[in-house]
Parts: sequence; structure tokens; C-alpha cells
Amino acid sequence: MIGERWGLTPMVKVEVVVAGEDTPAVTEVFKEAGAVGFTTVPNVSGFGHHGYHQGLLAFNDRSSLVLLMVVLPEERVESLLEGLRQIFTERRGVLFVSDTFVSRPEYFR
Repeated sequence: MIGERWGLTPMVKVEVVVAGEDTPAVTEVFKEAGAVGFTTVPNVSGFGHHGYHQGLLAFNDRSSLVLLMVVLPEERVESLLEGLRQIFTERRGVLFVSDTFVSRPEYFR
């Protein structure tokens, strides 16, 4: 396994793209799942079902798209996904989940 070869610890990375106004709801779900940190990238651009969305900050940070990323131990992912699914029943967004490896696992527990 890649991680073992380099002395890395397996974790799960969850990436979410939502409207800026939905960022507080997503970060709350991250915290409730036990995340001790996360990364936010504001003003992302992309093309999808709703056409092209340009990452310009026109009027405020709530009208742009935001990419949020969090890394968690596998045992915390189920509750995180349940919370995100609830958000996506009412709001637009995309969700990506992938295996990843970290060099300092104590930062994520």
C-alpha cells in the first residue's frame, strides 16, 4: 500500500462545493463530525448542471461558490456524510469523497 511504503496514515478527504451562503452550514457539519480543522477556498469557478459559474466576488462572499475540504479518520465520515446529505436535500452543491494519506495523523484526530 502506498501509505505504508512512505510511513503515512490513511484518512478520508471530503470536498464540498456550495454557494457561499451555505458555507456556515457545511462548516457546522464538519465540526459536529469531529473535524479539528478544514480548508476553505472562496470564489471557485466551474461548469456543471447550472452552466458556468465564474469565481468573481461581485458583491459579497455569499454570492460566490466555495470549496471546502476536510480530512477525517474513517470512523467519523458516516456522520459527516449524513449531515451533508441533509444540506443537499434543500440546497445545491457537489460532494467528493476520496481516500488520502497524511504524514501527521495527530493533527486530524
